[in-house]
Amino acid sequence: MKMVSHGLKAGLFGAAFTAISVFGSAGARAEGSAPADTVYLNGTIYTADNKDSVAGALAVREGRIVFVGSGGDAKPHIGPQTKVIDLGGRMAMPGLIDGHMHPLGGGKSLTGCNLAYAALTLEQTLAAIQACLDQETKAGDDDFLIVNNWFRQKMLPAGTDMAHGELDKLKTKRPILVINFDYHSKLANSRALSLAKVSKDTPDPKDGKIVRDAAGEPTGMLEDGGDALVMAAMPKLSPEQEAEQNLAFGRTALDALRKGGITSFLEAAAEPGEMNAWATLQKRGELTARAHLAPKIATDTDQTAEALVKTVSDYAARFDQGPLRPEPGITLRNAKIFMDGVIQAPAQTGYTLAPYFVNKGNADKPDWQPGTVSGSLYVAPDRLSPLLIGLAEAGIDPHLHTDGDGAVHVTLNAIEAMRAKVPGKDIRPALAHNEMVDPADLPRFAKLGAIPVLSFQWGAASPDQVASIKEQAGPKRLPFVEPYGQIYKAGARVAFGSDWPVDPLNEWYAFQIAVTRSDPSNPGRLNADPGLTIGQALRAATIDAAYELHQDEVTGSLEPGKFADLIVLDRNPLKIAPEEVSKTKVLLTVVGGKEVHRAEEFK
Repeated sequence: MKMVSHGLKAGLFGAAFTAISVFGSAGARAEGSAPADTVYLNGTIYTADNKDSVAGALAVREGRIVFVGSGGDAKPHIGPQTKVIDLGGRMAMPGLIDGHMHPLGGGKSLTGCNLAYAALTLEQTLAAIQACLDQETKAGDDDFLIVNNWFRQKMLPAGTDMAHGELDKLKTKRPILVINFDYHSKLANSRALSLAKVSKDTPDPKDGKIVRDAAGEPTGMLEDGGDALVMAAMPKLSPEQEAEQNLAFGRTALDALRKGGITSFLEAAAEPGEMNAWATLQKRGELTARAHLAPKIATDTDQTAEALVKTVSDYAARFDQGPLRPEPGITLRNAKIFMDGVIQAPAQTGYTLAPYFVNKGNADKPDWQPGTVSGSLYVAPDRLSPLLIGLAEAGIDPHLHTDGDGAVHVTLNAIEAMRAKVPGKDIRPALAHNEMVDPADLPRFAKLGAIPVLSFQWGAASPDQVASIKEQAGPKRLPFVEPYGQIYKAGARVAFGSDWPVDPLNEWYAFQIAVTRSDPSNPGRLNADPGLTIGQALRAATIDAAYELHQDEVTGSLEPGKFADLIVLDRNPLKIAPEEVSKTKVLLTVVGGKEVHRAEEFK
């Protein structure tokens, strides 16, 4: 079976751009047709079409692009009521499409107790949490304190970690849950463990683990589904309180998305309350980005594949709004499956083909050798293949969390079985993260039409990444850690997903790392992966992410007939030094022809 690759690997701009109009002639408006609602002039308009063409003007009517071409040829589209926007030489491009994020969680992370992803000592961490406790003067002894954006792997000095004993030193009787930035690790204090009845005798769930000390007692660290009992022990809000809280988180998230130039997103692992929130915001006219929802399929269950697929199909019948329209709406045509955890130490729940390396020496004289831990596979192969086949038959795209090379390999095998069983159907399976890939699996993405959705910012040799994976991967696997350039060169259609709030929402920083593979504050490379060009990175967050989400026919590039989802930037990232890309600022965000964000400096 022949699968479509990303195709474009030529130069940035291809042949000279010819003005085209939905009315048929180059630059001329058909007799009797209405003028445009808005015309953008005097800019560099990067279209992300199949030639990466650049134009000077663009016209919009009724939420759709009706003309792209030169400024002179745009004049027939200007009428007495047309709004003309002078770009002043600035760059316009398609709105960013984020193929994997958790925006409602992102909105939540911007509120409450927040450690802000900072590199902190143990003392600083405890002081920050104590400050949060002291500020919440009305909280009762049974009210949980939730601490967001702890960066466990960045604790100082390197190798510092926490257990419940540290949290127990805080001046409070309250239960505390500290959430690591990656959402895969959470730390509970003794009070929280007690309320949840987590003890030495509590078994690990199928999709996670309760970390234990040498005596078998819980340390308070909960990996992935190991947090289920603690989460269940939290006092429940009333349905009305929960709904209002989720709406507030959604509004906060949408504000951040508008300012970041994100016009479409996939909510990966959407829970019912989150789906309800997006639907309510849309009905109230507050949705300012196209929302694609991927409900989480439970991996800690004995339900049949048929029952799991029916659950997703029922959600789709409830939330999916059908064909896309210029105004932002909601689709539910994806399902999220967690195959494993994360490859970074100390969690190492990402499933690997061979064990992680461990230091059998000491800090002064390290001796890195293969260990015994290979992480955890959350869905067995004999359960995964029927599940993917069932989803495909129902017209649902599987979206799978695959971090370790073992999880990637098992998932590609299941996709191969799905393709054989459901040939010819337009199913676009996505594998998110792919932080470690076996070299033999690199060409299989393109062969199977599997879309790698990558968080480019993880390719930098940041201190936490170096400390938590460089030696642990082992010398033979290190070249294939964060292998974005190699996946692309093997022919895959690469899409971008920020995974916000796992990291702060800064897509331009991620695009810079895609090219440089280097953290601006910590020069040096994690490995020799070639990375991407800036043009390839931008396509991953526009037309190729649009393909992932089945909306490439109407968004992802600036072409006549497509929706007017576009952004205006303060600089041209295609022309500046890669090391400057992270400084890019979005001045204007337009969704379906409607302005949803305008920076003060853009007049």
